[in-house]
Amino acid sequence: MDEVDAVDELGPVDWIVVEFPGSKFNGQIAPALRDLVERDLIRVLDLLVLKKDADGSLEAFELSDLDEGEIGGLRTYESELAMLLSEEDVTSLAAAIEPGSSAGVLVWENTWAAPFASAVRRSGGQLVASGRIPIQALLAAVEADEQEEAAAEGTEQLAATEGEI
Repeated sequence: MDEVDAVDELGPVDWIVVEFPGSKFNGQIAPALRDLVERDLIRVLDLLVLKKDADGSLEAFELSDLDEGEIGGLRTYESELAMLLSEEDVTSLAAAIEPGSSAGVLVWENTWAAPFASAVRRSGGQLVASGRIPIQALLAAVEADEQEEAAAEGTEQLAATEGEI
């Protein structure tokens, strides 16, 4: 398979920066990440740890720079990493991190979606919009709906009670 065919078979690629206030990055996410990889749902493409000191100075670490206690088994992905993030990317991502915190930066391929993405490309389609709904926004919307429903039920009960008088 040549490089063009290999790229055509890729699934969507996403990235996240997960901040750990107080630099308490202890690697407890490794088992969950390993589960996603083992079930062929994702493929880790790049992974690094950022540490921002209280004065705002930044250090970026590859997994080989950290001890196993800090990264908790994440080193198993190191040989497979593509090192996609440039120094400019890292500097840009670091702006989101509060001083005195650490962050994990993860870039992954959604392998579960690769067959669909490939079919879209082969049929001449192209992605023109995409988005994510933050879980906090989703939870707020559900809570607002529940409050509206409760208020509506209260109004209906009040109207029914007044009709009995």
